[in-house]
Amino acid sequence: MSPGATPPKLGPVAGEVLVRLLGVRKGFGGVVALDGVDLEVKRGEFFSLLGPSGCGKTTLLRLLAGFDTPDAGRIEIAGKDMTGVPPYARPVNTVFQNYALFPHMTVEGNVAFGLRMKGLPAGEVRRKVAWALELVDLLGLEKRYPRELSGGQKQRVALARALVLEPEVLLLDEPLSALDLKLRQELRVELMQLQRRLGTTFIFVTHDQEEALVMSDRIAVMRSGRIEQVGLPDEVYERPKNRFVADFLGRSNFLPARPHPLGAETPLGPLRLREPLAREAHLVIRPEKIRLYPLGNGVPARENLVRARVEEIVYTGAENQYYLRAGEVRLLAYTLNQDLQEPGAEEFAYGEEVFCYLPPENLVVVHE
Repeated sequence: MSPGATPPKLGPVAGEVLVRLLGVRKGFGGVVALDGVDLEVKRGEFFSLLGPSGCGKTTLLRLLAGFDTPDAGRIEIAGKDMTGVPPYARPVNTVFQNYALFPHMTVEGNVAFGLRMKGLPAGEVRRKVAWALELVDLLGLEKRYPRELSGGQKQRVALARALVLEPEVLLLDEPLSALDLKLRQELRVELMQLQRRLGTTFIFVTHDQEEALVMSDRIAVMRSGRIEQVGLPDEVYERPKNRFVADFLGRSNFLPARPHPLGAETPLGPLRLREPLAREAHLVIRPEKIRLYPLGNGVPARENLVRARVEEIVYTGAENQYYLRAGEVRLLAYTLNQDLQEPGAEEFAYGEEVFCYLPPENLVVVHE
């Protein structure tokens, strides 16, 4: 894509497959880092690899970049087999977690480095550097050195240096993790907007669940070298395929369950589900899906209404988090601080008894 072009972003799963992994395996000293990974990333996607430390997401990124070689399997980019293709010859570039800027070079020098290594004429180098710095809002800082920049500015330089080479795929290895929370939240929005402007395929590694949900077109949740689930952010959050995905991606309440005519038998008693349970499993419900009501008149007559006591309240500003006990079961429920969730809902006090409503459509069945 030429500098200055800002085509509209493709739909979240539209377009051709740009990156394909087929049965990719990689080990280090007997430890399996990737265990037969199959994956497709579409052109123009903001695709995130999400998982805990040691799950294999950075190894996968290094294989795409050409820094490591798979023990088995095949990696294709734009339909071409990358076996034996060195990093400098691949249509990818990488933004590292620690920025990896050259401390002896100015901002301008860092961004121009790759272009000069390619032997581009000086005039073209200047034009592309100016385009890249404008893209990341760093015009006017060309003569500064990395030591004179803030963390956010260093991150922008790293982005500009990667994007100025116009890669087909930009690989980002937890690039926001070294920043404070407020700056991280600001930069992730800017990164999303930048990706939409360029239409470049981003493959983003993170262990931050909120970051992945906010930024991604699709997410691959990884564990122990395998991909557990791939889907749109709302799919993996609202309909996790197993307990690991439900537990890792956000907060969840888990209830052991077995078949019952109403839907499922649980430690809270029988609960209605959208479909009756076929075999033993766990039910998952997110804290924000639970509705709380005071005891007494005005409580809707509903199934799935459970009596509980407030044991702890955590105030976060945007919401109240209620830690509840219903018999032997502990539940976590969130209520917005802005207004009431439903008619009859209100704030509750320590030790108060409440009714918890668990909507059938929000009780998700998962297995191990």
